[in-house]
Amino acid sequence: MKFELSAKDNSARSGIITTNRGEINTPAFMPVGTQATVKAMSPDEMKEIGAEIILCNTYHLYLRPGHEIIKNLGGLHKFMNWERPILTDSGGFQVFSLSALRTIGADGVQFRSHLDGSMHFIGPEKAMEIQSALGSDICMAFDECTPYPASYEYAVKSLELTTKWARRCKEAVSCQLSANSSQALFGIIQGGVYKDLRKRSLEELGEIGFDGYAAGGLSVGEPKEEMYEIINFIAPLMPDDKPRYLMGVGDPNDMLAAVEAGFDMFDCVMPTRNARNGTLFTSAGRISIKRTEYKADNSPLDENCGCYTCRNFSRAYLRHLFMSKEILSMRLNTLHNLYFYLDFFKKMRDAIKRKNLGDFKKKWELLLR
Repeated sequence: MKFELSAKDNSARSGIITTNRGEINTPAFMPVGTQATVKAMSPDEMKEIGAEIILCNTYHLYLRPGHEIIKNLGGLHKFMNWERPILTDSGGFQVFSLSALRTIGADGVQFRSHLDGSMHFIGPEKAMEIQSALGSDICMAFDECTPYPASYEYAVKSLELTTKWARRCKEAVSCQLSANSSQALFGIIQGGVYKDLRKRSLEELGEIGFDGYAAGGLSVGEPKEEMYEIINFIAPLMPDDKPRYLMGVGDPNDMLAAVEAGFDMFDCVMPTRNARNGTLFTSAGRISIKRTEYKADNSPLDENCGCYTCRNFSRAYLRHLFMSKEILSMRLNTLHNLYFYLDFFKKMRDAIKRKNLGDFKKKWELLLR
């Protein structure tokens, strides 16, 4: 994997990540394909709307259908018929979210499957084994996602465990005799809302050495002000020549602030989940398509949008589909929201190249509340 910067606007960056399966223009949004599918979308539709990389979930694919099955069927790209790059998370966040079902130890996490209650164990080596079998282009080190709120003492222990596991992940990847030798590995910065711990985490990961660096443990319940403070503090400290990934933050205004701070990569279920719930992103702000005012509205969802949904269907029809619980509602809404997100990132990249991201941000942050 290679990363080259092509433009800067103050701290904001535009660049290109080059992998064996294609280029990723940054800042980039990665649609989430939790179970080897972006919900309601086909791979061809994802290509048509401009997705250059997607994220798949290690935890879920490990439990079902199993990483060995996917490996034996030719790897994740062949399994889901997606030829472009894939990033796999480590499963750390999913294990974190199962706090009532898991026990954290020095070697990893023992947890009970949310599917059938069976017991499983994932540690750094297992996380790397699973991601190697899946054959993703970028894999993530196994970490402990620090919860919010967390005491300083807990955040220190969590950070130390994350660093220890990151080192073991790097060693595991180095020792693996895998056909997927081009797989890049990103380390994950933890430390909660404590700036000194975030700095320490980054420094320790830097000593180990990774292909890219991610900020984890944000958007887990902390106030926006604290999240923004950490984003603006840690981004300038991250290596300039490596991709900077802000994990799980997907609100458009939050991503705008993070791009302005210098982050390059993002993922979130927000566009797809909101689409299924009838909340759509437009150039005039968010729209709840279930509202009665759209019952006889013959106008397109967004007259400034070039997606298939906006070019072919009225707000009245989209409301009808949603109220009728038709499957097509989920598909058309999801297609639109993902198109909006990917186009929004293209516009951000263009703004950075023109050195007017500040004006772009002022224009959008009011609309996107």
